[in-house]
Amino acid sequence: MTILMNIGEAAAAAGVSTKMIRHYEQIGLIPQAERTDSGYRLYGEREVSVLRFVRQSRRLGFSVAQIAELIGLWSDSQRTSREVKALAMHHVAELEEKRREIEQMMEVLAVLVKACHGNDQPHCAILEQLSQGSSSLHQPHHKPKLKKSQAKPGSG
Repeated sequence: MTILMNIGEAAAAAGVSTKMIRHYEQIGLIPQAERTDSGYRLYGEREVSVLRFVRQSRRLGFSVAQIAELIGLWSDSQRTSREVKALAMHHVAELEEKRREIEQMMEVLAVLVKACHGNDQPHCAILEQLSQGSSSLHQPHHKPKLKKSQAKPGSG
């Protein structure tokens, strides 16, 4: 007998949010859920397993496209471990490159932080560097007011 769960129960069982489940369905990472006559989504253990797989893959930094490929490999009984390993090795190389980029950013930012006096004066080496190549005549006259969905740190 298959136990069916609503979206909240499936989310709790898989360790993801209901919002993420809807998102994964919308982008095609997971298939559309079965629905009750009243339109509520229903999930079984297979769907929860796939959601756990997605969650664990995201924790390792795999992109949605890579996760789709991994799910495809997972579902293919004719796959070779060589294919899976190649995908993972490519991801490791991407992570190494990101680490190098982050280390470079940290080095530059550390120099800028050290150069900024951090006092009551308006001059700041950080802003000076960020605005390099821009005339002070073109300095903005406003402070941005971001909408909530766009104000997440690191979102863009």
